[in-house]
Amino acid sequence: MSGVSRRDLFKIAGAGLLIGSSLHTSTACAKPVKTAGRMLPPPKGNRVVIVGGGWAGVTAAKHIKKEMPSADVVLIEKRKIFMSCPISNVWLGGLVDMDFLMHDFHTPASKYGYTFINATVLDIDRSKRRVYTNEGYVDYDYLILAPGIGYNYDAWFKGDKDMARYCATHFPSAFIPGSEHIALKRKVHNFEEGTFVLIVPPPPHRCPPAPYERAAMIAYVFKKNRVKGKLIILDPKKDIKPKGPGFRNAYIELYGGLVEYVPNAKIKEVDPVKKVIRTTAGDFRFDDANLNPPHRAGDLAWKVGLVNPKTGWCDVDPLTLQSKQDPRIFVAGDAASVKGFPKSGDMAHNHTQTMVVKALVALMKGKDPKEAVRAPTNTCYSMVNGDPKEAIVINVIYDIDRKKGAPVKKKVNVENRRSEQLARATFEWARALYRDMFS
Repeated sequence: MSGVSRRDLFKIAGAGLLIGSSLHTSTACAKPVKTAGRMLPPPKGNRVVIVGGGWAGVTAAKHIKKEMPSADVVLIEKRKIFMSCPISNVWLGGLVDMDFLMHDFHTPASKYGYTFINATVLDIDRSKRRVYTNEGYVDYDYLILAPGIGYNYDAWFKGDKDMARYCATHFPSAFIPGSEHIALKRKVHNFEEGTFVLIVPPPPHRCPPAPYERAAMIAYVFKKNRVKGKLIILDPKKDIKPKGPGFRNAYIELYGGLVEYVPNAKIKEVDPVKKVIRTTAGDFRFDDANLNPPHRAGDLAWKVGLVNPKTGWCDVDPLTLQSKQDPRIFVAGDAASVKGFPKSGDMAHNHTQTMVVKALVALMKGKDPKEAVRAPTNTCYSMVNGDPKEAIVINVIYDIDRKKGAPVKKKVNVENRRSEQLARATFEWARALYRDMFS
């Protein structure tokens, strides 16, 4: 079991993450399911229920309590342990251990005074303002929905659930933290020879640079293990974006002969059984692969009826991130569709603090939520080499255009020259954000 420790497997199992990829496709709002009774007594003030304990959800719970201690804040998450998707590529390359990605939900809940409920959300009744879980239900005054992403296998398999399940099982995407990451790391570290294919999802997808960073870490492992073969990157775009020069230079200068980058490779057909991918750039056979279907909003957002089926994401007010379907619901993190916002951990953390929390607290205080929001920033480091550790980075500073009623990009800073200094900054950035969320 090269590349994956037994301890890592136990940690993933303990986190409740040894589950298969969701294949839910319904966009209808289902009738509320019957569960056990009310879980909490009626609140003394406004109750904010947060569904989803990822980067956005945990950030929201802490900062609402800090800004409005009188609010009754409840975080509901099905996982027992938090596992970070940011930095998981670095873990894939073997540069950090699993402990760096794992955090507990109880420490921040205890410190900041919000309620953490470890349960699975089954449905949400918007008319009653009630969240149903497998443990009972919780009523809310305001809801923050942070379901993350889901995989759109229908784009490839047209409703063939058996083929979708086969693909998810044998060639997991690993853009949703958990068992998929363990499977992908095992694949990469055990690969000995042949062709390994990585499909870049069409935009928008979770963390725009992530597939390219993942490719660099896979190439690093292949080089270290002296793999007789190559990694083929199939990209539907005409070029690598963002940080294109940095990634291209790393592939050529560090992994020459190991990496083949194929642009304009839009997917026409994926056959995971025969191991063939047909694209607009040609057909490709593979021995193993990381097959990444298009992304969309997490399944719960579809079930509740907050997703625009034309885009696959939740339409929100671009300043407050309130759902256009229900103003009492704020959509935080990757599921929200805001022009110019990447779906990244740093952006989820930042826009939750500067926009969602500010707007919601203002609303509960009877003030104008749009006047309360502040502009976020987004920073994304990408590790491109493992020995020595070297990274590249992009930072985007936003402003609030009050006339347009939307955030706009103010300044973009990109450093494509890989360096050990940026690698050190990568870990410092991660530690700082983990401290903010969990300590």
